Amino acid sequence: MNKKNYTFLARKSADIQINELKKVKKVFNNSFNKAVDLILKCKGKVIFAGIGKSGLVARKISATFSSVGIPSFFCDPAQALHGDMGQIEKRDVLVIFSYSGNTSELNNMLKYANRFRIKIIGVASKPDSVLLKASDVKLILPKVKEADPTGIVPTSSTSITLLLGDCLATTVMSQRNFSKEKFKVFHPGGNIGNSLLLAKDIMVTGPKMPVINYKRSFKEALKIMNQKKLGIIVLTKNKFITGLLTDGDLRRELNKISSHTNLQKFINKTPMTVNENMPASKALSIMNEKKITSLLVVSDKDANKRKKVLKGIIHIHFLLQTGIG
Repeated sequence: MNKKNYTFLARKSADIQINELKKVKKVFNNSFNKAVDLILKCKGKVIFAGIGKSGLVARKISATFSSVGIPSFFCDPAQALHGDMGQIEKRDVLVIFSYSGNTSELNNMLKYANRFRIKIIGVASKPDSVLLKASDVKLILPKVKEADPTGIVPTSSTSITLLLGDCLATTVMSQRNFSKEKFKVFHPGGNIGNSLLLAKDIMVTGPKMPVINYKRSFKEALKIMNQKKLGIIVLTKNKFITGLLTDGDLRRELNKISSHTNLQKFINKTPMTVNENMPASKALSIMNEKKITSLLVVSDKDANKRKKVLKGIIHIHFLLQTGIG
């Protein structure tokens, strides 16, 4: 086959799936509302289950629910037969995925849930399937065209199931007023966690900051700068920022400086400051753009004021060590 045809075939498969995914809107009905209400009112855990490709989808959706603060885990129906069923309690909600709805491995889990009156949200494409007959809430997936050459390999059917699960998760998130700040608590690691870090999460504060009264001598400023090892020193008057001196400034003016030199002659009187709630990634962009290595951090209320109180300092090394950028 000509290699140029590879991309044609890939686009063809993608186009089929994109068109089939639009059918998910048919599921957004009163049953979908009931499913959301059931999850929102759940006093226990939201447990996901499925076999094969549906099981992989269930695992992913369970992970999404957990990452937004909704207690959840995946229960393998095959393993459940050997003791894992004990993890499922009456106050839990069971969400079971099966495109056909007639997967035999689900039968014992369905019997267990019905016996102990555990609420079931069933997701399947056949209204008369075993799964949906046993479910308290029935989410009926539309029939879709698979995107492979034979038309039988789970492709579009898997994608639409995953999309429905994500829509269920995002709807629940919206109703629980979930925010980026909350997500950061449950997902502190990785690129996502780093992308949610704010300036106040990275900055040094208190005694770690190189700060000196604006009237002090060059000799005192140099001593503090060497001790704090940030390559800068911030001058303040009654806690308000009056200027910034960097080790670069000192090197450039070295011939003009004595131990008693007035610092006011060499400082930057309008140092760049950032809001404490600025994303750390944006702070790094500012540093790269301005070709500086440090930023002074101030509070929300001081951000637009002429006089600002220093809350912290961000150094580019802190950002890079955290993995930002």
